[in-house]
Amino acid sequence: MEATRVDSSAAATGLLSMWRNTRMVVLTAISASLFAALLIPFKLLPLIPGVTELRPANAVPVLCSFLFGPAAAWGAAIGNLIGDFFGGFGPGAIFGALGNFVYGLLPYRLWRAFSASDPTPTSPARSLGLAAVVMIASAACALVVGWGLNALGFVPFAALANIIFLNNFVVSVLLTPLLLSSLYGRVRATGLSYDDLRVETQRRFSRLGAVIVTVATFGGLLIGNLVALGYLSIGSDAIASAQVTTAVTPFIVLLVIGITLL
Repeated sequence: MEATRVDSSAAATGLLSMWRNTRMVVLTAISASLFAALLIPFKLLPLIPGVTELRPANAVPVLCSFLFGPAAAWGAAIGNLIGDFFGGFGPGAIFGALGNFVYGLLPYRLWRAFSASDPTPTSPARSLGLAAVVMIASAACALVVGWGLNALGFVPFAALANIIFLNNFVVSVLLTPLLLSSLYGRVRATGLSYDDLRVETQRRFSRLGAVIVTVATFGGLLIGNLVALGYLSIGSDAIASAQVTTAVTPFIVLLVIGITLL
């Protein structure tokens, strides 16, 4: 127990400083390998060939986020890159990594912005809160990936962003509560959870950051879809994909600001 306290007090647990903490690096490797191992077999069931597929593994970044904090964000990005090597690796992989980084980062930060309780769904309020967090994280991932691949001219925003959002949300909202109920207490008992390691306090503007993230995420998806489907025009002379990029980019900037405050 004494060793655990010393290690915790010396822990570097920020997004960058966590790389100085051996335990957090190990947890990143665990998150990445688990995510990749579950992604690769389902490359044979593409929803958009070479871009995305049926992904039961989508619950892993959310689960690991609640368990391991920032290690899950890096693990999701690295695991997604590894998965892309086995099908569809290309310039778009960087946006896949960025989107999944956000997907692994937001759940624990959003939860801690409003609650100090465990994220296990032991009450209706916690269950609703967990579903809301999963929805926002799923939508943010979809926004980043959809914006990036649309900007590259690979896949239309409306098709990709909506598929990613539904794929992430449906899988995670069904599986994450079950996995948290089964694993969260066990991981806490070993002293390996982020709640045991972190030394940071709640950020002063974390709730404002959560509001900004939510507005940026769903505002970006709404505007992106309206422009992509022709209901809203941003510069009549520009092609559809360029209009979407122009319309969604301010929301991406706003999302980054919100994440910084979280």
